[in-house]
Amino acid sequence: MSPIIEARGVSAGYRSADGSWRTALRGIDLAVDAGEAVALIGPNGSGKTTLLRCLAGTLIPTEGGVLLWGRGVTTYSRHEIARRVAVLPQSLELPAGMLVSDVVGLGRAPHARRLWGSSPEDRSAVERALRDADAAELADRPADELSGGERQRVLVALALAQEPELLLLDEPTAHLDVAHAAALLRSVTRLQAVRGLSVLVVLHDLALAGIWAPRAILLNRGQVVADGPPDEALRPALIRDVYGVAVEIARTEAGRRIVVPRIPLPVHTAQHQPERD
Repeated sequence: MSPIIEARGVSAGYRSADGSWRTALRGIDLAVDAGEAVALIGPNGSGKTTLLRCLAGTLIPTEGGVLLWGRGVTTYSRHEIARRVAVLPQSLELPAGMLVSDVVGLGRAPHARRLWGSSPEDRSAVERALRDADAAELADRPADELSGGERQRVLVALALAQEPELLLLDEPTAHLDVAHAAALLRSVTRLQAVRGLSVLVVLHDLALAGIWAPRAILLNRGQVVADGPPDEALRPALIRDVYGVAVEIARTEAGRRIVVPRIPLPVHTAQHQPERD
């Protein structure tokens, strides 16, 4: 099977305000196959967002290249990419004065067949996207009146409305409580099964990544330091080296292996109370 997206020796960076150059990625090699679910993890500043931008074609590597369905990403128009790849960035402002259903409808732009108004196919796609993002009850709410968690669910629905083949999500569970985070990842898993969707998700929660993702890619200082099943990519010694914190292994009731930080338990305050006469 040929990868649907592939990075070959990708290096990239940014020009700082003072004119200096900061390298964010160093020789990244990775490939994602059709229908695959991958968690992209790593400390702050490890290059996760920069890698998503390179894969989406919005940042051109200084070295190496990215292939989409076997073609160089730079050979596609932005419209062509948008019909097949949906990207949810870390921060995206929702337009004020619009209802949520109209905001999600903006995701249909790459498929537009008319200049004005939406088609029955568009309306159906928006309804599915809202449902799959656990945001159907928000459809008639003003977009600028949403809480942080509600806003995140609407942004996911906006990405899903594109009906992509590849979904790139940058911290989609940020600002979500545990119930909505679980519901979102369940939806992603369901979409994989129903649509054959491929997903690359940036996650900060290592326990969540270990439970959800069949494959985890660990970045550190712009390089891939682990790529494989969570049991391999989330080894305690490696996590300690990358994050600078000791972790322990725990298991869920279903037997899934996860890592949790080793935090000293507080000493009970009763032990410090002076004796009373």
